[in-house]
Amino acid sequence: MAVDWADVYRHTYQDLVRFLHRMVWDADRAHDLAQDAFVRALGRSPDNPRAWLFRVASNLATDEARTAIRRRKHLVLIKGESEAQQQAQTSPLDRLEQQERLDAVRKALDKLGERDREALLLWNAGLNYEDIAAATGLAAGAVGTTLSRARRRLVEAYDALEKRHVAR
Repeated sequence: MAVDWADVYRHTYQDLVRFLHRMVWDADRAHDLAQDAFVRALGRSPDNPRAWLFRVASNLATDEARTAIRRRKHLVLIKGESEAQQQAQTSPLDRLEQQERLDAVRKALDKLGERDREALLLWNAGLNYEDIAAATGLAAGAVGTTLSRARRRLVEAYDALEKRHVAR
């Protein structure tokens, strides 16, 4: 059966961009990668279009990161308009604390293995366990265990970074 990609786009695009943003830490690039994933979808009819899109998008982001590493480029965090508006309303100290927390979360995510990070980001993007299994290649029964362990590892990595920060 043909996939209604317009409907999939309406219901998936924002979640896909949010997922990609947490992979590449660049809002503009996340939008570009999401568009690339949808372009690749044209003419295809996967059984689970949402999971398929997240898998393609994840592969695109991973390929891009590998290319950047080979070229020794650094990925940068670009703040979106809403963050700029929010920052305009907060004090410099609050903005600094917010940025430090965001940096700590990003560093903690970077300390996770690829499978853990991907599973957490897919779950955070709103995918259910079945879709996460389809997107990652995990067995459906292993998704819950993987997420549980990934959450624990994320908290441990974050706590370790916080302790190191406080010790300075």
